[in-house]
Amino acid sequence: MSLQVKIINQSTNPLPHYATSGSSGMDIRANLESPITLQPLERTLVPTGLFIELLEGFEAQIRPRSGLAIKQGITCLNTPGTIDADYRGEIKVILINLSKEEQLIQHGDRIAQMVIQKVEQVSWHEVEALSETERNAGGFGHTGKI
Repeated sequence: MSLQVKIINQSTNPLPHYATSGSSGMDIRANLESPITLQPLERTLVPTGLFIELLEGFEAQIRPRSGLAIKQGITCLNTPGTIDADYRGEIKVILINLSKEEQLIQHGDRIAQMVIQKVEQVSWHEVEALSETERNAGGFGHTGKI
């Protein structure tokens, strides 16, 4: 079973697709009129030419590509980036160059991956106390064993 999602592709790139039958994410590509040179520690917003209409109760998450991160030091900021079901604008990806060299991003480069996830909305129930657990308020490394 697959979820059908409406998409507009204003780029010359192929639609996002799963590379293998076991893939969770679909590669998305840069839609550029001219290449972008990213200096070390510089960030930029990269357009994709993609517009989607998600069903209510779903989100699209934009995540880094591991190959781009290890080979070029480029990753996504605000990760995972959330695209809400009611957003209809162009999908754009915030990239940062964490390497020591300038990096070139060209039209059609695979810049991130997109994962579609089901999400739940909550309603808050305000209380005076929470139940106790073995961990309780311990956090930030508290569960690590020496």
